[in-house]
Amino acid sequence: MTRRTQASQTPPGDSAANPDVTAALTLLGGLSAQQFMKKHWQKKPLLVRQAVPGFKPLLTRPELFELSTREDVESRLIVQTREPAAKGKQKPAGPGWTLGHGPFKKASFPPLGQPGWTLLVQGVDLHNDALHELMNRFRFVPDARLDDLMISWASEGGGVGPHFDSYDVFLLQAAGKRRWRIGRQKDLSLQADVPLKILTNFVPEEEHVLEAGDMLYLPPRWAHDGIAEGEGCMTYSVGFRVPQRASLAGELALRMTDAFEDATLYKDAAQPATATPALIPDTLQAFASEALERLLSDRDSLACALGEVMTEPKPKVWFEEPEHDWDGGPLRLDRRTRMMYDTQHIFINGDSFRAGGADARLMRRLADQRALSATDLARASADARELLAEWYSAGWVVG
Repeated sequence: MTRRTQASQTPPGDSAANPDVTAALTLLGGLSAQQFMKKHWQKKPLLVRQAVPGFKPLLTRPELFELSTREDVESRLIVQTREPAAKGKQKPAGPGWTLGHGPFKKASFPPLGQPGWTLLVQGVDLHNDALHELMNRFRFVPDARLDDLMISWASEGGGVGPHFDSYDVFLLQAAGKRRWRIGRQKDLSLQADVPLKILTNFVPEEEHVLEAGDMLYLPPRWAHDGIAEGEGCMTYSVGFRVPQRASLAGELALRMTDAFEDATLYKDAAQPATATPALIPDTLQAFASEALERLLSDRDSLACALGEVMTEPKPKVWFEEPEHDWDGGPLRLDRRTRMMYDTQHIFINGDSFRAGGADARLMRRLADQRALSATDLARASADARELLAEWYSAGWVVG
């Protein structure tokens, strides 16, 4: 394997074998992943009773609240009240709602018995192995789309108001009950002077009460309103990344520019004297257009930039260095590591490498299965083992 600035000498091999996407899954109500993607993904909702039979929360309420006090964790506190909340970094209170952003002090939370408040903690899969493994059950969708797992804890009547998301979401009930009202919303106007994106005229079409282990899938732009029934309602939300065309283009262009080596200087030997000096010359416009065309014509650079953007760690993510060197034993990706590949490259945590042959197959296995066994490593080349040792030292892979 080589850094992306060097050429690959070996054509890529086949990727590692993946789980059977045609097998029926309890998680999807007896549908296979293939059937779900064809019938429901970005098309219509799916309600699954006991998607995870006998499910119990993987974090206790005190553990969840403790996460929200940390600087490296994104969290929000939503309170339904006409009075501004007393503590926390509050935005101006809207009619009936206040929104605070963490990290929170424990004194920031209303009494547990006070109705109508919700704590949302984002990216919990980055901080807990069991939650990370739960999110991995949804890897029948490409990793480039899988985002994070959010946990919502709500007191009686708590919720975030009727709203819609621009991304797909799986809503798994972990504890207590939540009543969901959902509908295909045509009127997307939002309430004014409210710190949340709450629909003005929500028109529900269906209503479902979810208990622990039940799950509801919603495609993008399906309006929904979830209200906690009883105390201790906890919901796990598996969300997905939705690249926005303009922002993605900007990120790709920035990365491609860093690797773009063309020192050609603009020349205008034929430029006549001008009586309109503020007018940008046509020749300069043509030079700029050609520069962009040359940049975008480098398909290899574009592929690398995309892989690097898709695997860039989230803000506030950092890795712990190990106390000792790798002993050569089995490895697995750290739960915070993002690793992907295409036909010519391997991408990990914003870096890209050229890879081919046996080394490419090994690294694709690591990306797909997020682990390498001793048998896998026995076939690794010296170069591959050296690279894995570097990743181990950086905390990207662990023993």
